[in-house]
Amino acid sequence: MIELSKRFYFEAAHTLIRVVDAEPSRRIHGHTYHAEVMLRGEPDPQSGMLLDLGIFERVLAEVREQLDHHFLDEIADLGPATMENLAMWIWRKVQPKLPGLARVCVYREASGDKCCYAG
Repeated sequence: MIELSKRFYFEAAHTLIRVVDAEPSRRIHGHTYHAEVMLRGEPDPQSGMLLDLGIFERVLAEVREQLDHHFLDEIADLGPATMENLAMWIWRKVQPKLPGLARVCVYREASGDKCCYAG
């Protein structure tokens, strides 16, 4: 069994209703988010690859374009812009195009927060 992953990052703004640190979160603010998409399966015997990295990169670039430098509150099918919802949203966008999708993680290196979704 092989695991292959690719990372990308995006800068985005949002607001968030929270119980703790509520006031700063309600104001528009932004983060640098990182996402990692992992595939799992057996490599193709002919090519030796689980998935051509060029295909992988193109699929993730399409998703990144929808998030990078956007106001996440305005993405209709995202819901509240939490890391949990971001991980599930990315999964829904890439799953039809990436066979063997195993996990999507979203994290913010600056704060040490990470959330993973495994479908």
